[in-house]
Amino acid sequence: MDKWNLQKLNNHLANFSYIGEYSPCDSDWVVYKKFALDTVNPFKYPHLYRWLNHLRFLEKQTISPSNTSKKPLLSTCKTMMAPLICEETSDTSLSQNLLYYLNQHNHLDTFEYATTNREDHQKVVGAVKSLEAFNGLVETEERVSKTFELTAEGIEVAENGSHEAKIFILTGPNGIDQMELMKLPFGKVGISKAIASGWIAVDKSAGALRLVRKVETINDKVQNELKMILEKNIKNLTAKTFVELKKRKLLTEINIKSYLVKKGPLFSTVLNKLEVDLTADMITSNSWRTKLFKKYNFDALGVLPSGGHLHPLMKVRNEFRQIFFQMGFAEMPTNRYVESSFWNFDALFQPQQHPARDAHDTFFVSDPETSSSFPEDYLQRVKKVHAEGGYGSRGYNYDWKLEEAQKNVLRTHTTAVSARQLYKLAKEDFKSTKMFSIDRVFRNETLDATHLAEFHQVEGVIAEKNLTLAHVMGLFTEFFRKCGIKNLRFKPTYNPYTEPSMEIFAFHEGLKKWVEIGNSGMFRPEMLLPMGLPSDVNVAGYGLSLERPTMIRYGIDNIRDLFGPKVDLRMVYENPMCYLDKN
Repeated sequence: MDKWNLQKLNNHLANFSYIGEYSPCDSDWVVYKKFALDTVNPFKYPHLYRWLNHLRFLEKQTISPSNTSKKPLLSTCKTMMAPLICEETSDTSLSQNLLYYLNQHNHLDTFEYATTNREDHQKVVGAVKSLEAFNGLVETEERVSKTFELTAEGIEVAENGSHEAKIFILTGPNGIDQMELMKLPFGKVGISKAIASGWIAVDKSAGALRLVRKVETINDKVQNELKMILEKNIKNLTAKTFVELKKRKLLTEINIKSYLVKKGPLFSTVLNKLEVDLTADMITSNSWRTKLFKKYNFDALGVLPSGGHLHPLMKVRNEFRQIFFQMGFAEMPTNRYVESSFWNFDALFQPQQHPARDAHDTFFVSDPETSSSFPEDYLQRVKKVHAEGGYGSRGYNYDWKLEEAQKNVLRTHTTAVSARQLYKLAKEDFKSTKMFSIDRVFRNETLDATHLAEFHQVEGVIAEKNLTLAHVMGLFTEFFRKCGIKNLRFKPTYNPYTEPSMEIFAFHEGLKKWVEIGNSGMFRPEMLLPMGLPSDVNVAGYGLSLERPTMIRYGIDNIRDLFGPKVDLRMVYENPMCYLDKN
């Protein structure tokens, strides 16, 4: 009952005398069924209570609800009850209203009905479509008709008067300099139309051109005609009027697709609910035999599938791959999430007592716990450079243990993949190489707005004779420029397997601070020469997370909103395409 505004109903019924020769219509009974007489306070709502009591009396007299009245006190039609009941009108009640209308008028045009009753035409069409689901209830025929709508300029004229009327008013009893009015946006058109209408004239006697009135009063015909069109009162307007208004761009003609609805052979004002599904209970009770089922609409659009939406990371990843390919890089195979400590750390000249190899920073695998297959000669060279040094290096001077190298870990970087590829390159005749990889890595990090324990690393490796750091910085700058990131900083840092080494920072507009997006450097001879690469070959490498450039590109300030269990799927569905300006 809260949905029904009792005070509004009471005020509405107060406008009628005590009910005498009155027969309720179907709409009255619809409203009556919503109330129980004993729940309405007769002192607070006396007119509503009187009306309900009258209907209860009629109900006891077995008055059929199908009786109709020419002037029912209540109607669910918007023209009668717009402020009362129709605020709560649903598609179902609109369909019911259409049936009541057809019962009285035999046919209706959806556009005319919508216009007369101030309904949304699309809602009326939708209600008609729902009635079509009942076999034989109604018959429909599609129509195309023309109607007129005021343009923005036409609406302004209807509200404030035509251009010529404004010119007449501005001219005043004493006239005005024509050049003053020509400065107005509507001056030229208004003066021309006002002269043509005989309202004003040009006075040349004073030397300068002046406009003077020829009549004392005017009838703004254009404004009146536009108001009539707004009010849908166009019976007295001629075809010439519409042509003139269209020529002045005050009016536009549009085509309206509507439907002519007629009673069907099984027409009724009572809507039996159509079942949507055949249930197990219907089958066991045989109730399906007496029920009506809604027809399948094979032309209707189905529910959009939840799949088929690319995550922002996938979009940026694809853009990065295209940039690498444009710059002549080849993609490395990255199908090893589990890696031995030998390839993940030792081959990169990272000492076994390094903090990064501690359980606080690395995820160790418990099953299988170790690996045993290594290139023996290469393993011995790596062991020697760690324990004793070589190739111009003193090494780390510690007891290198095979047991530590055998431990399996979730790879902490894709540089382990690069090490395998460089070792493979060293066994062949050397040729200049540029390689890249984009895949997942794992680190035992403290989670915050910019760090995750599982993320994606983008890595590039360039092997070339006599390669210098200046070449590498230029390549990095070009790579990130193609990524659309131009505000870069390079900061010297320390890495166990690169010297010199640099951290790469980009300015994050969302966080309003510099964010580290990558690490880079020249691989050390202690890493390259044990592999068997020529001594004049230099290798530069750089790595960056995929997440942070994506955050910068999409304006996301918390990495957990981008990747992980807290991601909003709507973000995945609705995020825009990624286009990195490669020029």
